[in-house]
Amino acid sequence: MVLSRTVHSDSNDSLHSTFASRYVRTSLPRFKIPEESIPKEAAYQIINDELMLDGNPRLNLASFVTTWMEPECDKLMMAAINKNYVDMDEYPVTTELQNRCVNMIAHLFNAPLGDTDTAVGVGTVGSSEAIMLAGLAFKRKWQNKMKALGKPCDKPNIVTGANVQVCWEKFARYFEVELKEVKLSEGYYVMDPEKAVEMVDENTICVAAILGSTLNGEFEDVKRLNDLLVEKNAKTGWDTPIHVDAASGGFIAPFIYPELEWDFRLPLVKSINVSGHKYGLVYAGVGWVIWRNKEDLPEELIFHINYLGADQPTFTLNFSKGSNQIIAQYYQLIRLGFEGYKNIMENCRENAIVLKEGLEKTGRFNIISKDDGVPLVAFSLKDHSQHNEFEISDMLRRFGWIVPAYTMPPDAQHITVLRVVIREDFSRTLAERLVVDIEKVLHELDTLPARVNAKIEVCEEKGLVVDEGELDVQRKFTTAWKKFVADKKKTNGVC
Repeated sequence: MVLSRTVHSDSNDSLHSTFASRYVRTSLPRFKIPEESIPKEAAYQIINDELMLDGNPRLNLASFVTTWMEPECDKLMMAAINKNYVDMDEYPVTTELQNRCVNMIAHLFNAPLGDTDTAVGVGTVGSSEAIMLAGLAFKRKWQNKMKALGKPCDKPNIVTGANVQVCWEKFARYFEVELKEVKLSEGYYVMDPEKAVEMVDENTICVAAILGSTLNGEFEDVKRLNDLLVEKNAKTGWDTPIHVDAASGGFIAPFIYPELEWDFRLPLVKSINVSGHKYGLVYAGVGWVIWRNKEDLPEELIFHINYLGADQPTFTLNFSKGSNQIIAQYYQLIRLGFEGYKNIMENCRENAIVLKEGLEKTGRFNIISKDDGVPLVAFSLKDHSQHNEFEISDMLRRFGWIVPAYTMPPDAQHITVLRVVIREDFSRTLAERLVVDIEKVLHELDTLPARVNAKIEVCEEKGLVVDEGELDVQRKFTTAWKKFVADKKKTNGVC
């Protein structure tokens, strides 16, 4: 089943390519495999022509995903693109690099490891798979505990904030776990630890905290959550644990907020996921999930196979996948080191502040994001009487910028936000240019009612007929604009 919609054109179900016509003069079926082969040059040109219409990844400010890597790493990735990551016996060095990455990240997250201890973790396809695996481990441990106590184990739940990424909703639905969400409120757009702990009951398999909310980049207070849960566990006899979804913040906090306690330094944090393809600085898609120790990953979830040449333990939802992202992650870790990551994250934070200050100078926006957190700027209009954030987002595409506009989750759904994610390849110059283009968009939107009025007047002078429906909409828009101006004059007259 195809879940996304296909784009239909006047050419119906055929593809035509002008530049490839020196190789192919007949059209190709759009949704069926062609009967005959075509020259490789033609296939390349046909696809390349269509891909030119995609947006520029570096101007896609909606995405947290890395859009630039060094040429040396590109070469390593291309050289490994035909290696199947799961074939550990055939590619033992790739397996070793994965294990090194797991241990490096575990130490970065302050896992309680001795000098000879090996970290417990695995590379995944992004944080989505990592969260699925961590959730399954929590569910199985909870089920085993409830069975041992002779209690029902058919109604597990997870407590999260309403700001969680959709992969948590997927996990809950796919694996039949109730998702208990702490609602947000205006001005507080992350999970409230006190409210979260109140929702915890005997069937809670874990509380999921977010280190870097997708909505506004804010870090949730994992330390406060841990302390409250310790108290509740002591009173109730439960042992409710914490999972930290550090998809965005896991490669930020250790480098520029080292004093912040959110990781395995807190006793109830049993697992952490992080996206290597976000601020781990690797192309999509690689993620990691790390467990505190072996006891936190039930042995029955680990499979052992030998048909690829040797006994290989595996705990993944995906099986076959490329090795190149694992290799790229190892490259970044040894290439940049702690110093390199720290410099990049500090630079991202500084560029985010430049953008925030530029937006504040316009006098038109409220800043929703925090200076401390994921380097992004989330902002909303102070005045919605004239236009809204969706209009700004739409018009910015004319300048090449992809800036998302979205509404907050319950109970803050009346708040609409624009968000710009600051990645390594987003320079200060681009930040300043974006502010200039936003000001251009605002100016054009501000003058829109006058342009509508002028159009109506010209039509009336020339005796042209204007569509009544369109005219009605335009008049309503103009009336609203006049009211806004009048109200503004009244406000200005008040001492």
